[in-house]
Amino acid sequence: MVNDHRELRLFLHLAQTLNFGRTSLDCHVSPATLTRTVQRLEAGLGHQLFDRGPRGVSLTAEGHRFRAYAIEALGLWRTYREEHPDPAELTGRLAVFATVTACQALLPDLLAPFRAAHPQVRLDLRTGDAAAALARLDEGEVDAAVAGIPARLPGPLVSRTVAVTELVFVTARDRADAGLDGPFVLPHRGLVREAADRWFRGRGVTPDVAAEPDGHEGLLTLVALGCGTGVVPRLVLDNSAVRDRLTVLPATPPPEPFPIGLCVRRTDLRRPLMSALWSLTGP
Repeated sequence: MVNDHRELRLFLHLAQTLNFGRTSLDCHVSPATLTRTVQRLEAGLGHQLFDRGPRGVSLTAEGHRFRAYAIEALGLWRTYREEHPDPAELTGRLAVFATVTACQALLPDLLAPFRAAHPQVRLDLRTGDAAAALARLDEGEVDAAVAGIPARLPGPLVSRTVAVTELVFVTARDRADAGLDGPFVLPHRGLVREAADRWFRGRGVTPDVAAEPDGHEGLLTLVALGCGTGVVPRLVLDNSAVRDRLTVLPATPPPEPFPIGLCVRRTDLRRPLMSALWSLTGP
């Protein structure tokens, strides 16, 4: 009935975003291709998977059931493909999610030993909003994620710290009223936003929020344009194309450090491919 695992991956991404445009962009397919894929799945299953109404897209009851099937089916397929009596000859596909910054600053060194040991494994890198990283991993869309580590990691996941960066307040170099009194450009959601909110609560203030972009790169662009003071990991700032237009503002006390980790599903560590990744990315 369903013979293309890429169709399942597209379905799972759309089930998570509930946004055809976002999924088309993230998965590098045209909106028409994505629509045809969904229509093909629905025709094969004999059920409608998504409700498309004036208020947006939502999963139907059958869509929720098929989502559970798709997660399990892709997991079983990966396990089947990766089981091999000789670990030195591992093959298959490893899907890793990371932000653009992590792809540039962390992944080359982090994945180099694995790539050298297992050149037959196809690496599939996915980028996007850092706030969605663990959700995409937990839902089976990717095999591993390099992302900020929350104080309480979801139970099915396990992480290993690969970097620790500070959070910094930044503003435009030429902004006349630069300071920590606002207005502020803060991430719409995610661990950086949560850390910023804790910092503001510790000072007993409610920030004047001028904008809440989804990604750190967009946030720094708005800050460079003078829209307000932002807060980002130092790693993001150091790798930003607009860093020369920004200046760091001292904060007392400074926001808490921001750990970044390699995260995988705990049960996947039994799979040869994931066991190899874990062993080759450790200290």
